[in-house]
Amino acid sequence: MKYFNENDVKNIKSYNFDFIEFEESNHVFTLTLNRPKKKNALNPQMINEIAFAFQYVSCSNSVRALLLKSNGDVFCSGLDLNAVNGDIEKNNSTVPEANSKILIGELFNKLYKPKICQLEGDVYAGGFLLIAGCNYVVSKDGLKLGLPEVKRGIFPMQVMESLSKVISLRNVIDWCVRGYNLDVKTAHSWGLISKIVDQANIESDVSKWLQEVTRNSPFAIKHGLEAMDNIKSSESNHEYLLQMLELVLKSDDAKEGIAAFKEKRNPNWK
Repeated sequence: MKYFNENDVKNIKSYNFDFIEFEESNHVFTLTLNRPKKKNALNPQMINEIAFAFQYVSCSNSVRALLLKSNGDVFCSGLDLNAVNGDIEKNNSTVPEANSKILIGELFNKLYKPKICQLEGDVYAGGFLLIAGCNYVVSKDGLKLGLPEVKRGIFPMQVMESLSKVISLRNVIDWCVRGYNLDVKTAHSWGLISKIVDQANIESDVSKWLQEVTRNSPFAIKHGLEAMDNIKSSESNHEYLLQMLELVLKSDDAKEGIAAFKEKRNPNWK
């Protein structure tokens, strides 16, 4: 997972980040999605910043676990559809550009350190690449979890693959083709959510999990997660699914679906 020059990554604190926040304390690297006005939708620069931070975590001996959080009432709404249409948001980020195309699912698979998500906002579409990529997800109740892509003329290609490692394939396909919202309790019964807690207790539960994993052998954990990735490698799958997603995004259905979504009307499929 080396998208950037190692010396650049080691100097992570010298760069400006527009769409994420981070801090490091007690062997834990906390990464917070910070694009709340856009529902933390993933645009190219935001993905680049996440990848840069992940590479730092991967190469830092002082970091033993990653905590993933978000600002705002939506954890992540998936891929930024405006960015798909070429509307690139101006930003002041100074983070170097990745030297190859970033596969979000593989960012998590290749990060051989424990990853926990503190889920306090709704999740949609490509946001599940982040959720499914974590080893443990602590969520507050009452959230909405949705895969609306088919309603926009798109299909959750890479999300489908990542979710199939966590929940049954039948449930994954049904969710993808029907595009409904899932409640947290059902997601918990499927294994997508590890634990549901009250809002007042979520930070203490996350802290407890982090204390447990950071007390254990970092060498053993790193090589155990690397071994699991090697026997369950999906990099070629993600590369293929990204190609399929790009194919679908160019279709007339996708153009109509996205236009209908923006215009708040039902799509007229041909």
